[in-house]
Amino acid sequence: MSHKSILNPGTYHGTRQHPPFFEGWYFKMVSADEHHKLAIIPGVILGTEQHAFIQVIDGSDGSTEYANFAIEDFQPVFPEFNFHIGDNTFNARRIHLAVYQPECQISGDIQLGELTPWPVSLFSPGVMGPFAWIPGMETYHGVLSLNHILQGQLVLNGKAMDFTGGYGYIEKDWGKSFPSGWVWMQSNHFSRPATCLTASVAIVPWMGFSFRGFIVGLWVDEKLYRFTTYAGGRIERLKISETTVDWVLRNRTHRLFITAQRAEGGSLKGPTPLDMGKRVVETLNASVRVRLETLKGELIFDDTGEHTGLEVSGEVERLVTKNHETSP
Repeated sequence: MSHKSILNPGTYHGTRQHPPFFEGWYFKMVSADEHHKLAIIPGVILGTEQHAFIQVIDGSDGSTEYANFAIEDFQPVFPEFNFHIGDNTFNARRIHLAVYQPECQISGDIQLGELTPWPVSLFSPGVMGPFAWIPGMETYHGVLSLNHILQGQLVLNGKAMDFTGGYGYIEKDWGKSFPSGWVWMQSNHFSRPATCLTASVAIVPWMGFSFRGFIVGLWVDEKLYRFTTYAGGRIERLKISETTVDWVLRNRTHRLFITAQRAEGGSLKGPTPLDMGKRVVETLNASVRVRLETLKGELIFDDTGEHTGLEVSGEVERLVTKNHETSP
């Protein structure tokens, strides 16, 4: 990857990459009346098969659609966050959809308000921090907008959806394949407007070994509270059951309590080194209670986020804390 692409997480990173490689963008949208919620995932896979795709999950019923395109239909505009898949356009200002395939029909235009990206600097180019500079990692991650306003309408398989006045969120992943186990969650819908939680923990391969790496950001009152492995953050508790994810983290100044209520979801396709053959169950109907305190116990934030995206996938038993790890 070039320096220019590392400092632009939204751009396409696969120009000089050889298989196996994947790259996918994740656009989550919830309407103002909260009746409609979609995640639209465009991307490319370079493996034993090579193609572009547009994947959709409808949070109202968990149904998923997958539209397949020739790899030549994917046209990035380097170094911008801007690309086309056939007649479909995705960038920092708009989404234009014109998919008319038997397995997926979705059309319309969504205008995106001003994006709120995870800060990018030379020493910490986005959510990956200094790890973004390290070549050959299994998966790279970017958060392109923690929160923005939507305007426009879509029609999915004959169902009209108006997203005007709703909230959106954008992230992306690229690399060789998804991790062997991970938990991911995200919500924009707290009682305090323009608040966002994005949180992920995964098994990260590293020089023949692996470790539990995490990236958590809470955007509240126009301030980003960060809890990350690379900045010395620590997991004090992580318990996963059939109904909940119970997670406590700390950094040098704050402690974050996260309790997510799991919900039924739909089955998405995810990348392996060969193809889009990994089954990923995602819901947009979870909820998450978030409490932020200083290490001295001063309460800063306590609220519940609805319409939460949640994935609990793979070897999650390797992620949970053992009894001797749990702090009082």
